[in-house]
Amino acid sequence: MSSATGPDATSGPRGPQLPDFPWDSLARQKAAAKAHPDGIVDLSVGTPVDPVPENLQRALAEVADEPGYPATHGTPELREAAIASLQRRYGISGLEPDAVVPTIGSKELVAWLPTLVGVRPGDLVAIPELAYPTYEVGAKIAGAEVVRLAPGELPPAGTALLWLNSPSNPTGRVLDAQQLGESVRAAQELGAVVASDECYLALGWDTEPVSVLHPSVGADRRGVLAVHSLSKSSNLAGYRAGFITGDPDLVRRLLELRKHAGMIVPRPVQEAITAALSDDSHVSAQRELYAARRAVLRPALEAAGFRIEHSQAGLYLWATRGEGAWETVDWLAQRGILAAPGTFYGPAGDHHVRIALTATDERIAAAAKRLAD
Repeated sequence: MSSATGPDATSGPRGPQLPDFPWDSLARQKAAAKAHPDGIVDLSVGTPVDPVPENLQRALAEVADEPGYPATHGTPELREAAIASLQRRYGISGLEPDAVVPTIGSKELVAWLPTLVGVRPGDLVAIPELAYPTYEVGAKIAGAEVVRLAPGELPPAGTALLWLNSPSNPTGRVLDAQQLGESVRAAQELGAVVASDECYLALGWDTEPVSVLHPSVGADRRGVLAVHSLSKSSNLAGYRAGFITGDPDLVRRLLELRKHAGMIVPRPVQEAITAALSDDSHVSAQRELYAARRAVLRPALEAAGFRIEHSQAGLYLWATRGEGAWETVDWLAQRGILAAPGTFYGPAGDHHVRIALTATDERIAAAAKRLAD
């Protein structure tokens, strides 16, 4: 019999080796920012702070008495609302309701998509040079290798999955239809799946973002998926509400796997998603709130010596003072402002910080005032 402290103590199944959760490393700076006499202005995480629209709250409550299991595929009404909203808001045509599956937010989908589409050890998952950390985490869960692509760089041989992200998190860079089309065609030649993270598509500022499924990108949607989230556009981060659509054959395969795995959006949340996709007015109202906050924060940062790069769209300002990212994080924390170092998103972010627009008007105004002092 082996001892509990013997050689078998650490035996048994082990999960993939994942990086530490990035935001845990901000504890010291967060404590410093909290010590400010007027409190912290936390711009480090893009979490919504505005109320959930009342019509979405009502939609959720109206189906609270649903004791049975919900459909993994979502209700027909949800899928039809998704298709109609994509046509109405973004000019996407030619999709069928069956090619929509609701997801438990978008992060769950991002983390598990490589595994679900059959990425295996030895395969490559290509991600942007600066990217949402969960793209890399999802690849590691599947045992794959990650390759980071500079802007304009096409996926190399061996790529099984290509992540696109426009507008970008963290940089706010926008890919035009030609750039998207070139990436899609290059991936298709390799037999790779293309997944386009379009969570910030409704937040174009200096340019109008386009979906990978827009007709201007190309008619061939083989192996192409678009990932959508209602966290930012509808303040539903707490509901965990998103959906995926695109190549109907690929969506059908994902649906079957998700049925087996129990990846099901709760029925009340499905109703809130349907309501959110059927109403454009609250999306426009939220966009105006973020636009106003951006109009306050961006010039305040520039006046304080920051240079804002890209940031044509999305929920963040990609900023630099020409110094190391962590030096800038410390500088801001001394003023009670918490930002995310660019290194969270890849080595190329080592001289930048990501500053979110997700704070109340009062907190954004406080940050602007502190930057001017």
